[in-house]
Amino acid sequence: MALDHFNPLLRTNDLVQELKWDRELRTRFETSEAEVLAAYPLTDDERTAIADRDFQRLYTLGLHPYLLSQLARLIHGTGEQAGTSEAATALIRSLLGDEYEKYMAERGE
Repeated sequence: MALDHFNPLLRTNDLVQELKWDRELRTRFETSEAEVLAAYPLTDDERTAIADRDFQRLYTLGLHPYLLSQLARLIHGTGEQAGTSEAATALIRSLLGDEYEKYMAERGE
């Protein structure tokens, strides 16, 4: 995943960074996501993509790929095995869309 779409001005980049480092903000996000999103100067597209867990849309809007994976982990939790957590699966499924099942079959999973 390249930086073709990365937009450093996209405010979701700031939100995810702050969620990573601010435990209180992360707790508020877990209990009152809409309230946290309302406090940030996000576009309607950003808010909708976060609420819908549409990682593909967030990538297209310009969320940095690293922060995209961090947001998936923050939302879905982390797993012990790299690439097999609910977060990784949700991210891959969102990015691949209809190609997800084919991708998994090719991997033998």
